[in-house]
Amino acid sequence: MLSTESFVHRTIDRYDISNYLVLNSSSTADLVQLEQFNYSSEPKLLANEFRVNSIRYINKFFEAVNEKLIPGDLFLCAVESSGGRKMRLLKKYPPVINRLYYFGDFIFKRVFPKLPVTKWIYFKITEGRNRVMSATECLGRLYSCGFRVLETELVDNITYVLAEKIGDPDFNRNPSYGALISLNRVGKDGKPFKVYKFRTMHPYSEYLQEYVNEHYGLQEGGKFKNDPRVTTLGRFFRKYWIDELPMIWNFLRGDMKLIGVRPLSKQYLSLYPSEFRGRRFHYKPGLLPPFYADMPKNIEEIVESEKRYFDQYDRQGWLADVVYFGKIAKNILVKKARSN
Repeated sequence: MLSTESFVHRTIDRYDISNYLVLNSSSTADLVQLEQFNYSSEPKLLANEFRVNSIRYINKFFEAVNEKLIPGDLFLCAVESSGGRKMRLLKKYPPVINRLYYFGDFIFKRVFPKLPVTKWIYFKITEGRNRVMSATECLGRLYSCGFRVLETELVDNITYVLAEKIGDPDFNRNPSYGALISLNRVGKDGKPFKVYKFRTMHPYSEYLQEYVNEHYGLQEGGKFKNDPRVTTLGRFFRKYWIDELPMIWNFLRGDMKLIGVRPLSKQYLSLYPSEFRGRRFHYKPGLLPPFYADMPKNIEEIVESEKRYFDQYDRQGWLADVVYFGKIAKNILVKKARSN
């Protein structure tokens, strides 16, 4: 069995750490112990045994840790993931009762915190203790607070996360958490805008694009392979484009048109050839991308597909969109093309 202490000693040996401190705290006030610890110029490790689930203001705690460390220092925390909690509860209670208990637990601890009407009830009763979250959410919160995840390890339903400070926190007051989310995307002329969607990923997943690309890569169709950020319900929503219905508001506002390339995040856009990114900025993104006209299988084919659309649009203008609408409708309605 791996404990926090054994993980600490293993990390010290692996990363050649000479200075470390182990806390068991949920309060930023306890980080005053780090004042002297912070003066060391050698690589340092701060480990917190207290489960992330019961820290009332998680991001504020992570931000306070970040402030006490310098780039290159390490931070170790532990979280009981939603999957680990499910396994523990099903094992704790007898059959039938365990399923009923888990259903009630799911509604109160996973649904209530994400709905504006019930969120205040949840936090009034629990005060943020014993919160249910996915391991993905914990990783996303760390990235949003200026850390980069180096290792994760699951032991006895507890996920240990080792992260390195790489910069300052994002201090985002509107992360993806509720059912309806807004995501930063690059639009025409390279201007950023907010895309509205129903959430299909675990909270804070928008901070993990680089992590997922590094560890999972791209699958056929240009999306991340076995993307751990996507929830079970989210996969269903994506398959039938339910998650994209709120983007109609972007269309009505004029951020997007009916036919056009997908609006991309800065991180995903960085995967495109540098000479092609500039051309993309000349066009407004669309609800129905040329992807569904050509069904490309990888990032190179996606770029070629978009080039063909741009070339035809430059020649024909809105008539090109009419042609592409016909191709897209045929693939979706006749050939049953689906999002992945």
